[in-house]
Amino acid sequence: MSGGARFPFRRRRAAVPEAPETDRRHRDPRIVALDLAAAALLLAVSIVGFAPTFDSAQYLVAGVGGLALGLALAWAGAHWRWGVLGLAAATIGAYVVFGGALALPHTALFGVAPTLDTLQQLAAGVVISWKQLLTTVPPVAAADGHLVVPFILMLVGGVLTGSLALRARAAAWSLIPALAVLVATILLGVSRPAAPLVQGIVFAVVATVWLALRRTWDHDRAAVRVESAGVSDAASVRSSRTRRLVAGGLVLAVASGVGLATAAVATPPRYILRDFIVPPFDVTQYPSPLQSFRGYVRDDADTTLFTVSGLPKDARVRLATMDAYDGIVYNVSDDGAGSSSAFTPLRSNMSPTATGTPETVQVEIGDLTGVWVPDVGAVRDLAFDGARAAELTRSAYFNDATGTAAVPVGLAKGDSYTIDTLLPDQPSDAVLAGARFAALKMPKQTGIPEKIADLASKAVANAETPIERARALESYLHTQGFFSHGLGDDVVSLSGHGANRIMSLFSGEQMVGDDEQYAVAMALMATQLGMPARVVMGWHADDKHPQDGTTLTATGSNLHAWVEIAFQDYGWIPFDPTPDEDNKPNDQSTKPKANPKPQVLQPPPPAQEPADLPPAIAENRDHDDDQDPGLSWLGPVLLYGGITLGVLALLAAPFIVMGVIKGARRARRRGAARTADRISGGWDELVDSAVDLRAPVSVGATRAESAAVVGSTFDQPRVGDLATRADLDVFGPGDPAPEDVDAFWREVDDIVGQMRGSTSVWQRLRARLSLRSLRRGGSPWQGLRRSVSGLGASVMTIVRRGDRPRRPGGTESSDD
Repeated sequence: MSGGARFPFRRRRAAVPEAPETDRRHRDPRIVALDLAAAALLLAVSIVGFAPTFDSAQYLVAGVGGLALGLALAWAGAHWRWGVLGLAAATIGAYVVFGGALALPHTALFGVAPTLDTLQQLAAGVVISWKQLLTTVPPVAAADGHLVVPFILMLVGGVLTGSLALRARAAAWSLIPALAVLVATILLGVSRPAAPLVQGIVFAVVATVWLALRRTWDHDRAAVRVESAGVSDAASVRSSRTRRLVAGGLVLAVASGVGLATAAVATPPRYILRDFIVPPFDVTQYPSPLQSFRGYVRDDADTTLFTVSGLPKDARVRLATMDAYDGIVYNVSDDGAGSSSAFTPLRSNMSPTATGTPETVQVEIGDLTGVWVPDVGAVRDLAFDGARAAELTRSAYFNDATGTAAVPVGLAKGDSYTIDTLLPDQPSDAVLAGARFAALKMPKQTGIPEKIADLASKAVANAETPIERARALESYLHTQGFFSHGLGDDVVSLSGHGANRIMSLFSGEQMVGDDEQYAVAMALMATQLGMPARVVMGWHADDKHPQDGTTLTATGSNLHAWVEIAFQDYGWIPFDPTPDEDNKPNDQSTKPKANPKPQVLQPPPPAQEPADLPPAIAENRDHDDDQDPGLSWLGPVLLYGGITLGVLALLAAPFIVMGVIKGARRARRRGAARTADRISGGWDELVDSAVDLRAPVSVGATRAESAAVVGSTFDQPRVGDLATRADLDVFGPGDPAPEDVDAFWREVDDIVGQMRGSTSVWQRLRARLSLRSLRRGGSPWQGLRRSVSGLGASVMTIVRRGDRPRRPGGTESSDD
C-alpha cells in the first residue's frame, strides 16, 4: 500500500502455507461481497433510527446514498490499495460532488449539480449542522439543511466500516465504527425511537452471522490450501464447518431470546443529546410585553406600528402569549421543553400538528420595535424580506407551544416578512357543548389573591358544561365591568396587572379597567377553576377600528389583550372579557391627577439578621504578654511569632485595604441624607456585590434588567421583587420612612449573603479583592476617593444626628 498509512492485514499463519500475492490483491469475491453486505446491513440499522427525527422519508435518500458512496470508496481503497490520506481525500471529494444531490437538493442546479450556495452550506454543515439538528424541534424539515447529518454519518461510517471489514486482520474491528454510528443516531435522535428492539436484535444477528460465516469461509480456504499440501481431507473440513454453524445458531437463538425477554420486562432510560441542549435564546430575560400595554395605547394611538396584508376577516394578529403569573406580572413560563419560553431556531415545518385553512399574509414593520414578531394563526413558515433578511433569519426563533416568534436583534422600520400559516376553524358553542377542557400541564401560578376564587365560583354557579363555565366568566366581566384607559379625561384607571391592581378592579364600587386588567382577571379566575388559560396580546379589528379589506393597520388604538382556554380536540379558543369601549363608568367626576404607574404593594419581608460581611478594618487582638522574662525560649518565640504575624499581615493587607474601601462605600450609601438615596444605595450595594462575584451586569442597566441578570446568575428570584420595591420607593411620591430603609437594607444583606453562600471559597476571596464594582463608576482611584470622602461625610452626618431631638418612636425631628 502506498501514498499514506496502511491498514493492518492478517498475520501469517505458521502452520498454513501463505497464499500467493495475487490472492492478497484479488480476494475471494464471496468474502468481499459478504463483507460489503454485512457493513451495509449494520449501517442500515442506524439509518432507520432517523425516521422519527425527520418529517419525510427524504432522509433515506441522503442516508442510503451516503452509505453506498462510503462502501464504494472502501472497496476502491482496498482494491487499489489507497492509503489513509488518499482515502480521506476521496471521501472529501465525494462529499463535495454528491452532497448537493443527496443532502441539499433544494440548493443544487436541477437538484443534481452543486452550486455556490450548495458548496457554502456543505462547508458550513460539517460544523453547524449538528447543532442545528439538536436545537430544532423534531420532526425537522429536510429542506432546512438537516440532511447533511445522515449523509455525513453514513458516508464516513461506510468508508470506515467497509475499509476495516475488507482490510483489517480481524474483521470484528469494523463493528466499532458501525456501533459508533448507531450510538450517534441515538444521541442525535428523539426520546421515542422508531423500533429500538428491532434495531438492536438486527444489529446483533447481522454481526454474529457475518463473523461466523466469515470465520467458516476463512477456515475452508485454509483447509483447501492445507489439503492441497496433503495435510487434511475434505470430510474433516465439512464436519468442522457443520459444528461451527450449529454452535453459532444456538448462540444466536439464546441471545435473541434473552434480549426479547429483557425488553419485555424492562425499558432502560434513553439518553439523547437533545434533552441536554439548552436553546440559545432565553426569552425570560426580556420584560413581559403586557407591561407595555398602556404605553402603546397612550403613546402610539395613531402610530402605524405595522401593516398586515392578506389577512382574512376576523383573524387575529398575535404578538406574545403569556401563561405564568407571579402576583406582579403575567409572563412566559420557564418550565423547560414545551413551555412558552422554549424557543427554537426558525424552520420551514413549524406547528407540525396544527390544522386549519392555509393562508399567506405579508407583514410590513413600521414603528414597532422589540424582539417580539407579530404573526397570525399556526405559523408553518416565516420568510424575511428586505435588506436585513439574512440577519433576521439567522437570529429568529419560534415557539410551537404558543405560536409566537422572536428575533433577539430586534425589529426595525422597513423589515418585512411573509407568513405561511394555518388559520384554525373556530367551533361554535354548540359544537363545544360536549367538549372537555384539555388536560394540559400548565405553569404553577403564584400571588393570586384569595378573593379571585370566590368571585370565579359565584360567576359560574349556574353553568354546567365547560364551555358554559368559560362563557360565564367572560360574560361576568364583559357585562359587569366598565372600560377606561385612564388617559386624558377618562375616569381613573391605573395601568398594570399586579395582584394589588387586580384586587382594586373588584374591590371598588365599579369595575374599571381596560384589556390588560380584564384579560388577566379572567385568566386568573379560569385558572382557579382548573381551566387551562393563558393571556394573549395582539391586534384585531373592532367596531371603532375596522379592517380595510384584507389589510389591517396595527396601532395603539386597536391593540387588545384576550384570553385563550384549551379544549380537548379543539385547541385554544379565544375569549374577550373586556367591556365595550363605549361602556363608560357611571361616575365621571373623578379625574386622574396624573398618569401613575402600577404600584404593587407586597408584604414586607420578615426581619432577618444581616449576613456576615467582611470587617471594614482588622480586629485588634490583645495578647497577654505576662511571660516569665527569665525563660530562655521567650526570645525565639517573639522572633518567630513576629515573623509569622508580619507574613500574615502582608497576606491580609489586600483584604484589609479593599475592606476599608468597600466598607467606606457602603457607609456612604447607608448614611445618605435622603432616605430615597439610601434605598438607591442599598440596591447599588447589591448590584456591586453581584458584579464582584462575576455576574455579567451591564453598566447603565435598569434595575429590572440588573435584577434579571443577578437573579438568573445566583438563582435568586427575590431580586426582581426587590428591584420593583426600590423603583417604587425611589420614584414614588414622597420619601420612604426610615423603617422602610432598614427593612430594605436587611433584605439586601440577606440576598448578598445567600449569593456568596452559593459560590466557592475561592470565588468569595476573589470577590473581596475584585475591582470590578469600583471600575463601574470610573477608575478604581476615583472610587477610592469617593469612598473615603463619603466615609467622612457619613461619620459627620451620624454624629450630627446623634445630637438632634427625636420624635417618639425613634424618628428624627424635622430640623434636618
